[in-house]
Amino acid sequence: MNKLFTLITIVCIGMMAYPQTDIAIKSQVRHAIDELVQFVAIPNDALEEADINRNLSWLTTRFNDRGFNTSVLPTEGRPLFFAALPMEDDKPTILIYMHFDGQSVEPAKWNQPNPYKVELKSLENGVFTSRSFDDLQEDVNYDWRLFGRSTSDDKGPIVMLLNAIDLLQKDNKEIPFNIKVILDGEEEKSSKPLPKAVKAYKDLLAADFLIINDGPVHPSGSPTVVYGCRGITTLSLTTYGPELPQHSGHYGNYAPNPGFQLAQLLAEMKDTDGKVVIPGFYKGIEIDEATMAVLKSVPDDDLKINEHLAINSPDKVGDFYQESLQYPSLNIRGLGSGWIGEKARTIVPATATAEIDIRLVPESDGTTLKKLVRSHIKEQGFYITDSIPTREERLNYPRLITVREGPVTDAFRTDLNNKYGDFLVRSLADAFDKDVVQIRIMGGTVPIAPFVNELQIPAFIVPMVNPDNNQHSPNENLRIGQLAYGIQVFYQILSNTL
Repeated sequence: MNKLFTLITIVCIGMMAYPQTDIAIKSQVRHAIDELVQFVAIPNDALEEADINRNLSWLTTRFNDRGFNTSVLPTEGRPLFFAALPMEDDKPTILIYMHFDGQSVEPAKWNQPNPYKVELKSLENGVFTSRSFDDLQEDVNYDWRLFGRSTSDDKGPIVMLLNAIDLLQKDNKEIPFNIKVILDGEEEKSSKPLPKAVKAYKDLLAADFLIINDGPVHPSGSPTVVYGCRGITTLSLTTYGPELPQHSGHYGNYAPNPGFQLAQLLAEMKDTDGKVVIPGFYKGIEIDEATMAVLKSVPDDDLKINEHLAINSPDKVGDFYQESLQYPSLNIRGLGSGWIGEKARTIVPATATAEIDIRLVPESDGTTLKKLVRSHIKEQGFYITDSIPTREERLNYPRLITVREGPVTDAFRTDLNNKYGDFLVRSLADAFDKDVVQIRIMGGTVPIAPFVNELQIPAFIVPMVNPDNNQHSPNENLRIGQLAYGIQVFYQILSNTL
């Protein structure tokens, strides 16, 4: 996802049709800011159990205040938080998924002393400048931003939901749905316990459809509904040369270089257009004319994407950006051997390692694709081990490689003609009087497949935050206008009828 500020994005987001004249919304936004500042002040590092427990206490209080019944659901890892308004048998049920944990922080890399103490900033001459919260009046400036860990990913959307419930209750609006909320405490750790937990709490989580509020709206700033997301799995590949690094003068031309072995192996996996050449990697993927029309309707500008990435031309897996997301990807996410830069040494390295991620689409199975990669490696003459090779293996096999596999998070995709998707698109179009961007599948991964598979319900992503929010990175932020947007989105969805 985009983590960089661009002038184009800032301008486009500023043009979004927020209900800026709605006094009630602006007043609620002011309250939401204070609530988000309090929420972010509770550290939420996914690796720290104490952090997660303190967040659970805050969530219990805030949802109870709105009339929700709440529970903390034990799992094999971090607990899940569950909340539901009193149920009525004659109403359809919406299940809302978000997460409250966050990525770890490196304070030294932030432009503020404490990433958990929200700072208010405005853009002045292209630079974000700190402001006092005393500058926030009832007439809130929607272009100002709130900087802090999880302001966007994903505490901001949780606060948007709570404040939309406040407005619905103030307006005495009858909500035509049962509302269930499930909040993940280790999404940033890949939600490993989630499949078993969803199975264990299947009856409690039963619903008609699922809404995920994670990630940014389309860079155009238009309301966005996403029908799926790619899954992910990983591989770690390590090749071997001499048992210890050796002097390149003495043993260059004699001791096999693991860096070259690995480079040659990786180069054989793709052609010069960036397409994976491993047989069967793209098996089963077909895009019909109707689907292609939807992909082309997304208002992307590939030239601007290239300019933003500073690339001359993209890979040719698809003819344009949205089409490229319909296929599984094979990505080198890390590559290393020996020493580099000022620490470089004149040696033949002992090992070389490539860290691989494979993004999945519904037509592709992660376990199958990893088997295809293993078969390809074997065909290149490598003897595969699952751990560091023994001395005997080193002496018996000319080409050795250790392959370690990561877990699989499945992709999901809901049919573009689903009635609940139609309902969401209509609700957003009515709220903002704009065409809604419909994205068939997004590139990132949200661990939603367990809900889709176990509960047998359709799922949709309705993102809330600004595209240039720097999630997972230093200086994560939320544009205040997105708070207004999210409150309005939840208000519209939860007060509209199917």
